Amino acid sequence: MDGTIRKNIHPGLAVVIVKKEDQHTGKGTQGIVKDILTSKAAHPRGIKVRLESGDVGRVQHIMIS
Repeated sequence: MDGTIRKNIHPGLAVVIVKKEDQHTGKGTQGIVKDILTSKAAHPRGIKVRLESGDVGRVQHIMIS
């Protein structure tokens, strides 16, 4: 699934995000989506989410379980 399309993202989904401070390194942070922060239907750099851990970033990968 594509992390740039909002309808693919929902609370409880396991994802890898890139936080703002990690954009230059591309370091990913894995977690579970708590809130979707992007209101548009799509975003070219990834949908912005808040994880259950409190980390905020853009979805790079959706984990397949």
